[in-house]
Amino acid sequence: MTRGTWTVVCAAPSLTNWLEPAKHPIFSGPGRSAGTDVTSRFIGEKMDMSRHLARALVLLVGVGLMAACANGSNSTNSSQKFSGVTVRVLTFTGPQIAEPLQRRAPDFEKATGAKVQIIIVPFSDLYQKLLTDFATKTNSYDATVFDPQWMGDYVPPGYLEDLTDRVKNDSSLDWNDIAPFFRDFSATFKGKVYTIPLDGDFQMVYYRKDLLQKDGLKPPETWQDYIDIAKHFQGKDLNGDGKADYGSCLAMKRSAQSYWAWLSVAAAYLQSQGTKQGAFFDTSTMQPLTNNPAAAAALDVYKQLSKIGPPTQLNDDVGNSRGLFITGRCALSLDWGDIGTLAIDKTQSKVEDKVGAVILPGSKQVLDRATGQLADCSATLCPNAVNGVNHAPFAAFGGWSGAINKASSAKVKDAAFAFLSYMSAPKQSGEDVTIGRTGFNPYRTSQFTSLDNWTKAGMSTQAANDYLGAIKSSLQSPNMVLDLRIPQSAYYEQTALDTALAQFLAGELNTQQTMAQITSQWNKKTDEVGRTTQLDAYKSSLSVTK
Repeated sequence: MTRGTWTVVCAAPSLTNWLEPAKHPIFSGPGRSAGTDVTSRFIGEKMDMSRHLARALVLLVGVGLMAACANGSNSTNSSQKFSGVTVRVLTFTGPQIAEPLQRRAPDFEKATGAKVQIIIVPFSDLYQKLLTDFATKTNSYDATVFDPQWMGDYVPPGYLEDLTDRVKNDSSLDWNDIAPFFRDFSATFKGKVYTIPLDGDFQMVYYRKDLLQKDGLKPPETWQDYIDIAKHFQGKDLNGDGKADYGSCLAMKRSAQSYWAWLSVAAAYLQSQGTKQGAFFDTSTMQPLTNNPAAAAALDVYKQLSKIGPPTQLNDDVGNSRGLFITGRCALSLDWGDIGTLAIDKTQSKVEDKVGAVILPGSKQVLDRATGQLADCSATLCPNAVNGVNHAPFAAFGGWSGAINKASSAKVKDAAFAFLSYMSAPKQSGEDVTIGRTGFNPYRTSQFTSLDNWTKAGMSTQAANDYLGAIKSSLQSPNMVLDLRIPQSAYYEQTALDTALAQFLAGELNTQQTMAQITSQWNKKTDEVGRTTQLDAYKSSLSVTK
C-alpha cells in the first residue's frame, strides 16, 4: 500500500528485524545505507538512551504498519479512494434491473469505500421523476439506470455528464467489447457518450420446442403463423397438470411496458426498406405511420392475440407472462431476452432445455409508402425479405443504461462512474446476463462469442446457440427497427400509444378510432415541440452503426 511518501511492503518481516532499526529498509533512503547505525544520527553521543528510544519508536511504527497490512483492503488506502462518498442511483422497481445493482453494491463498497444507494420507483414514474428532479435542480439522484430513449430530453438541457473521455480511458470497462449498436444507440447522443450500457434489448419470440416438434409444427415465420400455432395449443394441457393451458402468453397490461409488443408486431408491416427508413414517422413530413392499412393490420393481430391466452392477459405484465411461460403453461410468448435465461432457473422453470427462440415473425405484405396501401412483398418493396417474408426485428427500449447527473460533485461523479463501469465490466456483466432475475440481456461481443458462461449457468450448447442466434440475427438484420428517440418520446409511446392500445383492447375504441387518436395526439405533440426539431431528431436517430 502507498501512503504519503512511504512505501510499505506487507511481507510479514520477523519481529527481530523490526527491532533492528539500523538494518530495516524503512530507514534506508538517499544518503542512507541499510546497516548504518541510525541512532547516532538522532542525538550524537547519548548512545544507550537513544537506542532504547529508537527501538521503542520503531517497534510502535512496525506494529502499526503490520496492523495496516493485516487489515488489507479495509485500510484507508488507494483501494478505498471513495471512502465516505455516497452515490444515489435511481432506477425502476423491478425486481429485474434493480436486483443486480442491489446485489453488487456491497461488493463495490468493500472494494472502493463508496456507499451506493439504489432507489426504486415504478417504471411508469421513472421518466417524469428524473425529469422533474433535473429541471428543478433538486438533484436528489447522482446517477440513474434508465431508458436511453430519454436522452432526447435529458441531454440537450445539460442534465447528464459527458462520459466520452471517461469510457475511452477506462481499460477495465473494455469499451470496444460492447457491441457497436449498443455503443452507438444506447450510449451515444449526437456523437458524445452519455451512458454506459448494462443491457441489450431486442424483442423476439419464444416457443416450446418439445410441443412444436411433437405436433410437426415449425416455429412461426409470420404473425399469421404465430396466431395459427397459438390457436392449435390454446386450451390444451401443456405441462401435464391436467389443466387447460394457453397458446400464447403476452404482457398487455396498461402502464407496464406492454405497448412495445404492439410495436413489435407493427414493425413488420411498417418498415421494409432498411433501418434508415424508420417505422414511426415519414422522414419527409414527420407524419405518424399510425393511420394506414399496415397499422390496422397490426392492430388486428394484436386483438386476436389478446383472445388467445390466459383470461387475465389484459392485466398481465411481463412478470406474469414470463412466469406462465417458464412454468410450462404457454406454447408461445413475445418478450425480450429474459425468458431465455429464466427458462434455465432450476428453482422455478419447468421448461428447461425445451425452449427455442427466433427472430420476430414478419409479414408477406407491407406498407407501400408511395400508395399508402398494403402491398405484397417484392424485390423492390422488401429487398431484405427471406422466403417472401419481411422481418423487422425491433430493438425495443434499447437496453437499460447508466448515466450520471452532471450537477453532482466531482468526487461523487467519479464514484458513480466507477460503479457503472464495475457493473458493465466483462466479468460482472458476463455473469449477470446469464441470470434471468437480473433483467440484463447480452450486449457485449464476448457474451455472444463465448458460450462458457452460458453453459456454466445451465444452458445446453444447443439452447445457448438458439438463444444467442435469435439476438444476433436481430442485431445483424439490415431491416432492424430502432425505437423512438426524440424529445418527449415517453409521451408518444408511454402515454399516447399505451393509452390508446389499452382502450382498443378493452373495446372502448375500434380500429379506426384507435389509429385516429394515436395520430392526432402524436401530431399535436410534434407541433408543440416543433415539427422541424422533431424531424431533425428523428432522422438523426436513424443513423446508427449496427
